[in-house]
Amino acid sequence: MPDLSKNRIPDNVKKIHLIAVCGTGMGALACMLKDMGYEVTGSDHKVYPPMSDFLARKGISLMEGFSADNLSHRPDLVVVGNAVRKENPEAVRMEEMGLCFCSMPQALNRFLSAGKKTLLIAGTHGKTTTSSILAWILYKAGLDPSFMIGGIVRNFDSNYRIGKGDYFVVEGDEYDTAFFDKGPKFLHFDSTVTVLTSIEFDHADIFRDLEHVKQAFGDLMGKIAPGRLLIAWDGDKNIDSLIQNRDCLTERYGREENSFWKIGQVFVKPPWTIFDVLKKEEAFGSFKTKLVGEHNLLNALSVIAVADHLSVPVSAVSEALETFDGTKRRQEVRGVIRGITVMDDFAHHPTAVRETIKAVKPFYRQGRIIAVFEPRTNSSMRKVFQDVYSLSFDDADIICISKPPLLEKIPPGERFSSERLVVDLKNRVKDAHYFEDTQSIIDFLVKESKTGDLILIMSNGGFENIHERLLKAL
Repeated sequence: MPDLSKNRIPDNVKKIHLIAVCGTGMGALACMLKDMGYEVTGSDHKVYPPMSDFLARKGISLMEGFSADNLSHRPDLVVVGNAVRKENPEAVRMEEMGLCFCSMPQALNRFLSAGKKTLLIAGTHGKTTTSSILAWILYKAGLDPSFMIGGIVRNFDSNYRIGKGDYFVVEGDEYDTAFFDKGPKFLHFDSTVTVLTSIEFDHADIFRDLEHVKQAFGDLMGKIAPGRLLIAWDGDKNIDSLIQNRDCLTERYGREENSFWKIGQVFVKPPWTIFDVLKKEEAFGSFKTKLVGEHNLLNALSVIAVADHLSVPVSAVSEALETFDGTKRRQEVRGVIRGITVMDDFAHHPTAVRETIKAVKPFYRQGRIIAVFEPRTNSSMRKVFQDVYSLSFDDADIICISKPPLLEKIPPGERFSSERLVVDLKNRVKDAHYFEDTQSIIDFLVKESKTGDLILIMSNGGFENIHERLLKAL
């Protein structure tokens, strides 16, 4: 274990090195620091778009692979990503050299959020989209926000922004902070407003069970200062149990009868969804968005609640929602060939898979929904969700399940079985298929897909560039 007395940020920082720089958050931090005038270097063992392209455009000096030599220039500060183990050669060398180091949330607090009011978006699902909508609304309202988000916001073509306004929007991740700090990242932020979208079991590599997850979110609830605002979804019993008897102000949102914020009537008129909002049972406004699905309307509703608390005019909120272009890798259309749409989505948790397929179906009724799923997260490669996944694809017409790409990382007795999932889906009379490799999926899709179909590709990784390869093959 490193000497934690070095776990601080010195006053006169000029050179900063980031270990595991190609993660979405770390990459954004690197670019932000570069924009602020620091000399930035970074290292990682594997890169893939869009972050690799993002770093290249910013001129970040990127080193392939981890090596003690990557610290030979003796940086003033080392930022350690949470994917870095203490045995990492750069982490070992950092300690040997006595370099100052910190975690990503600590760096954010020092370099971006200092002196600002933090708006924290937390929850198992919807953090990225919700944070993105909020950042865009504040920007359109002229509040010049700063933000740090776990996805590329299409309106900004960035997942970070350094603004001069009072507000800092941050996606509050429940994942652990670093090998020297196993607490959740979101505990590092002192929020003025906190949004809580959902609580489910996830991240099976660090959480034992649902109670362990709830404990982390309970710690977050306990950190919210008296008088600060918590905006929490009303459709989650796990949330219900954690927000009782808190000193903070609380507003619930969703569809429950007594909630402070409620969705009213909804009209789907592709490519638009129009929905009414009620505040304390009275009409608040009618809004128009290109976002699809109930889960995204709830995300938007939570942001409307935040914006109202910050006195953003309803007209500005309405204009921002109508012009919000979404986030990359969240229901992102990558191309349309011969009337066949190829869509990319980050969905990997069973609930996210189910809600994503359900959301897009009304917009592609002229053809079939072909769902392509790659289980590659630390949770989805474990059998913890083995039975649940078979219930997540009901709205798909054809289902393609790939072999997990990194299964050797999981102990044999804990491994998820794609073959078994396909058997379970077939037992539920679903048209499901198992594939050993990505090229086989592409060959199948080229042969099977027809004009009007939507090919929905769901993975939290690069999936061997399946999207571009498929579009080329089509």
